[in-house]
Amino acid sequence: MRVRPETATDRDAIRALHLCCFPTAGEADLVDRLRVEGDSVLSLVSDVADCLTGHVVFSRVTAPFRALGLGPVAVFPEWRGRGMAARLIAAGLAQAVQDGWDAVFVLGDPAYYGRFGFDAAGAQGFQSPYAGP
Repeated sequence: MRVRPETATDRDAIRALHLCCFPTAGEADLVDRLRVEGDSVLSLVSDVADCLTGHVVFSRVTAPFRALGLGPVAVFPEWRGRGMAARLIAAGLAQAVQDGWDAVFVLGDPAYYGRFGFDAAGAQGFQSPYAGP
């Protein structure tokens, strides 16, 4: 498996991935909108033998410092349980550090994202239209 930046030829497969992995087209539409509006900063895919298996996007977030939002992240069901999502996230976070971003926010399961250093307490005081428990 390799992790690499998204290319224009990946876009249909990325959309199909998000349509497969989520109950509505919301995430697929979000990825497309982030790309069109220029807010997608880092978009990575995983592939095995040139077959796209997963995707993660990091997008610009409005904050008083340079910040990104992580998500959505998805892996085709038949490729889950092999650490692909974790490798995509870790590669994106490493690239964000290398590129000088100050923070990354994510809305998701604290038990899962905590292993990457995310902590809900660190996000206290910041507002998001997607905020939740």
